[in-house]
Amino acid sequence: MTNFFFPSIEVTGRRIGYARVSTADQKLRMQLDALKAAQCDHIFKDHGISGGKASRPGLDQALKTLKRGDALVVFKLDRLGRSVQHLSDLLVRLGNDGIHFCSMAEGINTTTPGGKLIYHLFAAFAEFQRDVISENTALGLAAARQRGTVLGRPPLLTIDRILAGHRAVMQQGLPITEVAKRYKVSPVTVTRGFKRAGVEWLH
Repeated sequence: MTNFFFPSIEVTGRRIGYARVSTADQKLRMQLDALKAAQCDHIFKDHGISGGKASRPGLDQALKTLKRGDALVVFKLDRLGRSVQHLSDLLVRLGNDGIHFCSMAEGINTTTPGGKLIYHLFAAFAEFQRDVISENTALGLAAARQRGTVLGRPPLLTIDRILAGHRAVMQQGLPITEVAKRYKVSPVTVTRGFKRAGVEWLH
């Protein structure tokens, strides 16, 4: 096993570990050994589940278990997020909930002063991604109008509301049903809006 320097994790709560491999024939042993060495109190795992899957039982359970003051620990950053957008939103959510994050291979540890900067960087990236989606949507509509394309009835949710709802789901943990109530639409309309915008969400 490759040795990684990893500073001590100073948390008031527990260390919750998470490990994942994409295919059934891959082994979790290296990740599990590293998480045990980090003195994780509980370790959740997904075996043979791609990072692209919308729902991962092990990760879902780990997120439900985490409480303020705990730390989520992974062996490598790519074990956690399905995409950079998903990873960014997930880290913002952890920061909002007062939960630390540690990735052993990259030496990320938000319990340290320097590590806290990670949350700010990922939060900025998440908003940048949404700004790009909003701008591209507006430009696409404007170009269609110039071509004389008949756009039809406006959707029930504007792109700004879709992205605001997505932010609430991914960064605040709000259920899609609550977002639907906020905008007086059905949950199906909200999820269709997410698909139209091309953003991922937790089911």
